Amino acid sequence: MDSAAVTLCHTKMANTGMSRLAIAQFDRLYQAWAHGDTGGSLREKDIEPLRGIRSFQEVRASMDMDLALEAFSKTAFLKLNGGLGTSMGLEKAKSLLPVRRHKARRMRFLDIILGQVLTARQRLGVPLPLTLMNSFRTSADSMAVVRRHKAFIQSDVPVEILQHQEPKIDPETGQPASFPDNPELEWCPPGHGDLFSAIWETGLLDKLQSAGIEYLFISNSDNLGARPSRTLAGHFAQSGSPFMIEVAQRTEADRKGGHIVVDKATGHLLLREMSQVHPHDLASAMSIHKHPYFNTNSIWVRVDALKAKLEEYRGILPLPVIVNEKTVDPADPSSPKVIQLETAMGAAAALFDGATCVQVDRMRFLPVKTTDDLFIMRSDRFHLTDSYEMEDGNYVFPNVQLDPRYYKNIADFNDHFPYGVPALAAANSVTIEGDWTFGRDVTFYADARLEDQGRPSYVPNGQFVGPQGVEPDDWI
Repeated sequence: MDSAAVTLCHTKMANTGMSRLAIAQFDRLYQAWAHGDTGGSLREKDIEPLRGIRSFQEVRASMDMDLALEAFSKTAFLKLNGGLGTSMGLEKAKSLLPVRRHKARRMRFLDIILGQVLTARQRLGVPLPLTLMNSFRTSADSMAVVRRHKAFIQSDVPVEILQHQEPKIDPETGQPASFPDNPELEWCPPGHGDLFSAIWETGLLDKLQSAGIEYLFISNSDNLGARPSRTLAGHFAQSGSPFMIEVAQRTEADRKGGHIVVDKATGHLLLREMSQVHPHDLASAMSIHKHPYFNTNSIWVRVDALKAKLEEYRGILPLPVIVNEKTVDPADPSSPKVIQLETAMGAAAALFDGATCVQVDRMRFLPVKTTDDLFIMRSDRFHLTDSYEMEDGNYVFPNVQLDPRYYKNIADFNDHFPYGVPALAAANSVTIEGDWTFGRDVTFYADARLEDQGRPSYVPNGQFVGPQGVEPDDWI
């Protein structure tokens, strides 16, 4: 790429008030992309599967809860809250999307997160500071919700740090993308790996240490299963590890997700995304028997260890670069193509000697990435407890496939389920093809399926939907 192209990116960032650190971090990503140095493949011959890690159940059975509580009292909670949920047609923080009701109150992701924190503070007597890493597009709305929550009070530790922003790039010219129809869409966050530079630049680690905090638990705001845990805090403290990743058992549905492997040369943990898998290694990488654990993107890190590592690299960790191909308007696939340069938070494990993993139950991994996921979260499969836990019987959910033409966008999704999501407790799977709107008290069972009728269709109140579609009303 022409050196003038990256200079234009730097100038655009400087003119928008971006810091020197933000520009330097972007430059590292840009140079890696321009020179084709984006990490390449992690070959199967160079890595070993992750084996022999302790499970949450094993940890809990042997945990001294007094020691666990002591560690929990020195733990802070950080939520990655920069996502807009553009894949669902949202234009505000995904964490402000209603999930379900609790005692007649409409509960959003952020309401539930605040409830989880306050429950831990009140029941266990711990300070548990909460910090949101917001993006430039989620800050105002999210912080307005926090400020309106009268029971949430915090002064020693910042409630918010801001993720950096960078220009989207024209893949042909390498210049910053231009979109006069909506200039705000010319910008993007640099992935959740930017967390570390944001933590460094804001001085958050110093403030945590001043407040007596030694451990930091970090997870996504759209994963309500990733609740604060004194058991895991105690395990992390006792392990002596500087960095711990929560992993879960892979199923066939998780075959294409990122997973943790071990570097044969260094013995360090590596986060291997499917984009880093060589085509010849694809079958091995997707084998849930060879690589039994996937990355939940929930991590624990020691504040002093992270501070030392960031000092070593002057605030910019050398994480592998991810080239994300998008359109400049995520909601409009016909808008100009761009690339976004990103890094992944979990990849930092490779930089820490002694980084480890712990296997958690599926109840700690409940992400909502699409309306298919939201469909399950809003259904009768879940109960939101008084301690703000999303509770289900076994956390093994039906496979849900909703026709993206009519259900991908959240506004369309809500329109098609005006009385709420049908009952799922008796369903093995749900497949909806076509334009179906649902009445009250509809129940799915077995391998429920609705086929496209070629016209808008309606499932009346109280009907049952199974493998043959809507059950007939007449007796045979």
